[in-house]
Order: sequence, then structure tokens, then C-alpha cells
Amino acid sequence: MKKIDVTEIEKLGIEFEKKNPQEIIKWGLDEYGNRISFASSFGTEDVVLIDMIAKIKPGARVFSLDTGYLFTETQKVIREIKTRYNIRLEVYSPQEGVEEFEKKYGKLYELDPDKCCSIRKIEPLKKALSDNLDAWITGIRRDQAPTRANTKKVEVDKKFNLVKVNPIADWTSEQVWEYIRANNVPYNILHDQNFPSVGCAPCTKPVKPGEDPRSGRWAGKGKTECGLHPSK
Repeated sequence: MKKIDVTEIEKLGIEFEKKNPQEIIKWGLDEYGNRISFASSFGTEDVVLIDMIAKIKPGARVFSLDTGYLFTETQKVIREIKTRYNIRLEVYSPQEGVEEFEKKYGKLYELDPDKCCSIRKIEPLKKALSDNLDAWITGIRRDQAPTRANTKKVEVDKKFNLVKVNPIADWTSEQVWEYIRANNVPYNILHDQNFPSVGCAPCTKPVKPGEDPRSGRWAGKGKTECGLHPSK
């Protein structure tokens, strides 16, 4: 594992504010080669970044977490992305399938969503990030939630001890959609049905106009993050 120069990364975090997403992605891919991967849940931000990454470096690493609770619409867009783009997609899943999991815990996503996320998302994520990686790319944006407001375009991920690259941290939802339309990027059709943020099927609800875009995630559970991206 490459040793992280915290001072250098903090310096780049300031410098990269002036760079566009493609420049930042190219820096990450050049700097870390096959030891960087993009974490994709195939939301709007993620399909945009896959389009950019595949154009910059065909065959680049992309990983996703299959909790076993994905919407069929999400599975469909994953197939479309795999068909269209030259990426090295690596899928990480929990140790137990859904049937075995629910025999043991019942509907844990209702009873204890934090524990459910820990088992079915965070544990697979830990496996993904320990798979020969020094850095990872994400599609998080500052205006998605207050917990993401201080995100830098490149920063040290202290939780996972990796460099974290966030190329579109300063983008708005409008910019994301403009890119999708301009480049004809495949996207999850649930976004056309009042689902601005799509997670696991049992825990994601449509959002009413004017509501927080992430209010449909774990609605009524007092939860806004699964733990992949800790609050600052």
C-alpha cells in the first residue's frame, strides 16, 4: 500500500477546486493506476463518472455492492452500463444470501437499518477497499446532504485509510442531468419516477417535489447515510 502524504493531499484538495472532473479523474488514474477503483451504485452521478472514466481509461476498475435488495430497475441499468462501457466491473456481496439472512434476522432493514447496512453494505465495502487499493473514486456531491457539505475533490479517507477522489463534489443535480442528456448516458428509470436517490428497494421511497433529495432513503428511520461516507 502506498503511504499517504497527508500534507500533499490537503494541498491538492485546495488546488483541485479549480479543476474539472475529467482532469481530476485522469490525475487519479495516472497516480494510482490499477490501485484505484470507482465505487458505483449506478445512480445519476455514478453513470456520469463511468462515462468519463471509460473515455479516459478503458478497462479501468469499477466496483459495486450488491446487497441482494437492489431494485430490478437498478439491475437493468447495470446490465446496460456493462454492455456499453469498457470497464472492469467487480461486484462485492455479503457472505449470506437474502433468504439465509432473513431466516437469521428477519426484516432487519425495518428493525435495525444501521445493522442491516453494516452487514450488507459496509462489510462488502471493506472487502472491496482492501482489494489492492490505495485510493477510491466516488460520486458524492456537496449539495446532496449536510453531511457531505465539506467534501473536498481529493481528501484522505481516515475511516478506510485511503485517498478519496470526489471529481464532481461541486456539481449540482442540474449539471449531472445536463451531462447525461448531452452524452446519452444510460440511467436508472426510477429517477423519472420521483426517486432522486436510489438505494435498496425496501428502504427507498419516492420523494415529493421540494423535499430533500435523500429524504426517500430510510424514510422515518432518522437515518441519512449508510456508513460508506461518514459525516465530516
